[in-house]
Amino acid sequence: MCVARCGSSVAAQRGDSEGARAVLYDQRLMEDDRKTVLIRLTKLLERAISASYPELDVGTVSVQPGKKGVDYQSNCAMAIAKALKTSGVKDPPQPREIAEIVRKNIPPNDIVESSQITGPGFISVQIKPPLVSRLVTQRLINGVQPPLVDRQLRVIVDFSSPNIAKEMHVGHLRSTIIGESICRMLEYVGHDVLRLNHIGDWGTQFGMLIAHLKDKFPNYLSESPPIGDLQKFYKESKKRFDEEPEFKKRAYDDVVALQRGTNPDVRKAWQLICDVSRKEFQIIYEMLDITLVERGESFYQPMMPDVVKDLQEKGLVQNDEGRKVVFVPNETVPLTVEKSDGGFTYDTSDMAAVKHRVEEGKADWVIYVVDSGQAHHFKLIFSAAKEAKYYDPVKVRLDHVGFGLVLGEDKKKFKTRSGDTVRLVDLLNEGLQRAMEKLKAKGRDKELSADEMEAAQRAVAFGCVKYADLSHCRINDYVFSYDKMLDDRGNTAVYLLYAYTRANAIYRLAGIDRDSLRKEASSVPVVLDHPKELKLGKCIIQFQETLDRTLKELYPHLLCEYMYELATTFTEFYDACYCIEKDKETGKIVSINKSRLLLCEATAMVMTQGFQLLGIKPVTKM
Repeated sequence: MCVARCGSSVAAQRGDSEGARAVLYDQRLMEDDRKTVLIRLTKLLERAISASYPELDVGTVSVQPGKKGVDYQSNCAMAIAKALKTSGVKDPPQPREIAEIVRKNIPPNDIVESSQITGPGFISVQIKPPLVSRLVTQRLINGVQPPLVDRQLRVIVDFSSPNIAKEMHVGHLRSTIIGESICRMLEYVGHDVLRLNHIGDWGTQFGMLIAHLKDKFPNYLSESPPIGDLQKFYKESKKRFDEEPEFKKRAYDDVVALQRGTNPDVRKAWQLICDVSRKEFQIIYEMLDITLVERGESFYQPMMPDVVKDLQEKGLVQNDEGRKVVFVPNETVPLTVEKSDGGFTYDTSDMAAVKHRVEEGKADWVIYVVDSGQAHHFKLIFSAAKEAKYYDPVKVRLDHVGFGLVLGEDKKKFKTRSGDTVRLVDLLNEGLQRAMEKLKAKGRDKELSADEMEAAQRAVAFGCVKYADLSHCRINDYVFSYDKMLDDRGNTAVYLLYAYTRANAIYRLAGIDRDSLRKEASSVPVVLDHPKELKLGKCIIQFQETLDRTLKELYPHLLCEYMYELATTFTEFYDACYCIEKDKETGKIVSINKSRLLLCEATAMVMTQGFQLLGIKPVTKM
């Protein structure tokens, strides 16, 4: 980080002891920059509550961003009223009275400009403009810093998870986009993140695929089979499996040979089919700028017999008509860890995965980004893993991050006109086409070079798909509409990208280099006299607390809502506050307001970081 590099040079210049003090001072400044206003206000209110009611333990003090002109508010008075009642106090004061007592005991500070009691007993606070100015300046000098976390964790995120021999479709879109964004946020705050692609690369379907491969390409061991359309290949094998008894028998024989590892030729066929799929998957991942570590179901196959044996030794397995099942507390539906024919199931592989990720992967936190339809399955898996002592909920956190469906504009499950599932590669290519058409319709091809047009095209096409997904609350279904995604009005990626390019256009007009501008932040004060300046400054400094809340709740749409608010607030500022003054007759620049340019730069810096976390690549011209 910048602190370490700066600290090293300082130490070299001043001598070891003085240099070490300088590094420590710089680190304290950086840490101070990462303490959000929410953290500071919470500490103040805790002190005020202790002064007002020293005998009470009210637990965690809640402070939230306010609405309708209120910067922040706290409902601590309600918690105090409840605590007083619980402690046996007769006729305790009402929350509004309590709130007023606490408000008056807020110690002198450099944060609170004014406070009042609103609603049933909220303490509502306006913060001081000099604090806002100082925090904006800190971001300009130190860069946009992540929020503080209690400790750095080893986090494993399971997402995307397509099936071999089946093309990625819109059903994989949400898992891939949501999972990647969560990973980026976790990495940004300092966690050690492993992205895992738990692909479906095992199971009975491989028997029919292998048998069909051997029939259609008998020289597959010496010549790479030209499987151009794997989806078509899968349908052909499935049709034969359903209609040809002799083929069906061979398919079963091949899957048994695969699972037992008795035939290297069968294993080779399986590997060839997997490789074809991987190449198709990789096209999608490159378009979306995503890199994962593949650990499919096959990875956990060698572990499954030991998992079943372990569960049996712990007395968790019951026999159910030949099946080995595990019941968990308060559930009537069991997990099946071994079928009557001795085969394993998804339940077995997921149990093996939990065990491996915690014991071998040393995970402190495992996140499964899988559709909401699997919620009950993961509830059973987590409960069974706890019973088996594969993880301790006090030490390790397991989360299922569920999400809704992608719908067509008819509000039904998104499909092609023929009723087939929409291929993800076709969807993304259509986005590229529509983005180019949109840019040309606005005449951008007359203003931008070919390289700039291509960069803008990709930024718009893939950015709008990602943002449309992430900006909706993940547990809800959402309607996929390119017309809405590509609209430059409203809460869309295109609107955000235009706001970002507008800020960059100001620098070009002023003839100012952004790096040089940031260097002036330590000597040029950020003035917030105009209401729109102050509103923008307050919005800028809320980035860290928004990200903190987003990660605690694992809802990326919260960050999207913030990004949209920042873009709209910047647009209001841009329209009301001139950064550059020109002579009306000559058109020459008369004056440049450096303070306002610094506000533009702080906005652009935060937007750049926000885009990175959402997986969107901004452009300076569009």
